[in-house]
Amino acid sequence: MPSPILYSFRRCPYAMRARLALQVSGVAYEHREVVLKSKPASMLALSPKGTVPVLWLPADSQVIDQSLDIMLWALAQNDPMHWLPQGDALARALQDIAFNDGPFKQRLDRYKYPQRSGLASGVTDRDLGAQWLAQLDARLQQQAFFSGAHWGLTDAALAPFVRQFAHTDPVWFAAQPWGRLSGWLTAFEGSQAYAQIMAKHPAWQDPAA
Repeated sequence: MPSPILYSFRRCPYAMRARLALQVSGVAYEHREVVLKSKPASMLALSPKGTVPVLWLPADSQVIDQSLDIMLWALAQNDPMHWLPQGDALARALQDIAFNDGPFKQRLDRYKYPQRSGLASGVTDRDLGAQWLAQLDARLQQQAFFSGAHWGLTDAALAPFVRQFAHTDPVWFAAQPWGRLSGWLTAFEGSQAYAQIMAKHPAWQDPAA
């Protein structure tokens, strides 16, 4: 049976979380590192929207081109670390991820790239995004992880975006009173899983090009 094929970009937070779920699931796949300025025709034929990640399942002729859907698919195949919650817990996880991917990601983009939105500064959006991070820090004062007693779906889905926010201005982020959130992020960036998913891959060359 042919292995799944993942079109990915190393620093993209959406692709990072897809790789995290694939890594923990143990699902074997072929990694194709994409140069975003020169997207391979084979990826665009599968997903014309042209964003990563894209997971191609040749055995089923199925394309999954949303990162959360890739995470859920991978964990449905195998979930040895019990990342995938059930029932009400899954509904809460999906609600948190929806806020991260919607309002928070919008603030993150405007903070990190203010010129793209015609802004002179991203400070206002930084401060609005910080309200969500303060809520996350408060939650971690009640439990070790967003998924509860152990790392899980919500943690993996949010971590790459919190990381990107933190790295936009590391000095400012370090000065915030978010000890639990900072510790959670530091643990993520120091983990074996992070090291594995951030391993560098040469750009994939499309043989059809």
